[in-house]
Amino acid sequence: MKRRDFLRRTAVGGSALIIGETLPECVGGPEIAPTPIHERKSFSLEEIPVADLQRGMASRRFTAALLVRRYLKRIEEVDRRGPRLKAVIELNPDALTIAQALDLERKTKGPRGPLHGIPVLIKDNIDTHDRMTTTAGSLALAGSIAPRDSFVVERLRAAGAVILGKTNLSEWANFRGSRSISGWSGRGGLTRNPYAIDRSPSGSSSGSAVAVSASLCAVAIGTETDGSIVSPSSYCGVVGLKPTVGLVSRSGIIPISASQDTAGPIARTVADAAALLGAMTGVDSRDAATEASAAKLETDYARFLDAQGLRGARIGVARNFFGWHPRVDRVMEAALEAMRREGAVLIDPASLPPRQGLGDAEHQVMLYEFKAGLNAYFASLGAGAPVKSLKELIEFNERNRDRELPFFGQETLVEAEAKGSLTEQDYLDARGKCLKWAREDGIDALMDKHQLDAIVAPTTGPAHTLDLIVGDRGLGGSSSYAAVAGYPSITVPAGNIFGLPVGISFFGRAWSESKLIALSYAFEQATKARMVPQFLPTAAIDA
Repeated sequence: MKRRDFLRRTAVGGSALIIGETLPECVGGPEIAPTPIHERKSFSLEEIPVADLQRGMASRRFTAALLVRRYLKRIEEVDRRGPRLKAVIELNPDALTIAQALDLERKTKGPRGPLHGIPVLIKDNIDTHDRMTTTAGSLALAGSIAPRDSFVVERLRAAGAVILGKTNLSEWANFRGSRSISGWSGRGGLTRNPYAIDRSPSGSSSGSAVAVSASLCAVAIGTETDGSIVSPSSYCGVVGLKPTVGLVSRSGIIPISASQDTAGPIARTVADAAALLGAMTGVDSRDAATEASAAKLETDYARFLDAQGLRGARIGVARNFFGWHPRVDRVMEAALEAMRREGAVLIDPASLPPRQGLGDAEHQVMLYEFKAGLNAYFASLGAGAPVKSLKELIEFNERNRDRELPFFGQETLVEAEAKGSLTEQDYLDARGKCLKWAREDGIDALMDKHQLDAIVAPTTGPAHTLDLIVGDRGLGGSSSYAAVAGYPSITVPAGNIFGLPVGISFFGRAWSESKLIALSYAFEQATKARMVPQFLPTAAIDA
């Protein structure tokens, strides 16, 4: 989820953030860079897409068990030793056994589909009923094993995916206190950016984005309330897709906001994200929001991959998200020119209503919904839950300040605990204001006015330096419109600034995932802006 502090512009962040620049004509091109912090070892599965892994298993060049062994070795070398990215918080002790059973099934019955035998990492706020815990990165839930799989995990297991482990995250999905540090949790420590390890991975799906970028898995699952998929995906140079709220069930996922929460795929390519999304959809009786997806969902989003998808498409350029920094603007202008070359019709400018019109309404909605949702989640764990209410969580953190509150506080939790029920007029007014700003006066109005297929904007700036005192200090972000509306968005690598990735977001109406996949895939194929991270000590260059 996006914190107010993270997505605002700050003078501190603006002065220290950008330390180099990609030439405009070299989107995704090579850069002069420092020596890696350790000897970078080759990895046989690096950057291999899901379809190629499937072909390898079909030809018996790979097995699912072999893939699991190689990814586990990669995690040991890169995540736990080497640069110590700390993206993975827990490994599945049964992953190899599951993979071996899936190999036997492939041999006797054939594959279940495009994810059969594919190792997947999932964020540690998504329930699994196995030997792994689900903690949202908090020591308060240490040892907590969910009473059943989340719906998303049920769907992944049914598709034949191998749950390799769980990823670190910004604790409580970055909804805990001011001066938060994206990628840090009391349980998992600090996750680092694979491009420059003194840089932030963003959050809250920090570990999932880092793991995918560093090839610790084939694909991963993140969750978003506002920015938590697209922002870390942009910082880490990968594809992140936030679906329409209701396309993917939230049952069994530790919540922030019932209005805005959703899980979604994080991948190195749009094709991989599409393959993963198709396995995640479905109507779930435990999540009423999924009922609206019954006639909208797809199980095969790969069929919308179209290298010519930009031809004739009407794209609105949200100019109110330009101007964060001239170097970000140059990357974006190169991206827009690439779209024009591919035949897109750009409506420029096509600005959305200013953030000031929303005021504090989104935050107020989250406070109310977080208290209600988290207390309900704790109740779902049964009598053995380590903590049983938001109030008990706050008390736990106070008792364990040295481990849970060493860098920043829990003001947001305290603020949420003071809220009343979801029937209060203040909550209802705030939610109404959100919908009007994001939908009626926002995305819907702009798309109707110009007959748009999608809107584009820079996702965020390049990764800021880690700062355990000041906390997050990024340039800004464009996630709030789609997040508050509950509409889909996808970020794709667009270029880099001295080796630090910069993503571009495509977003639009509810249930428009197929269109966004077609547009973003065409852009990806035209630009090839994804870079392989080198685990550099810093992005700075000696003068």
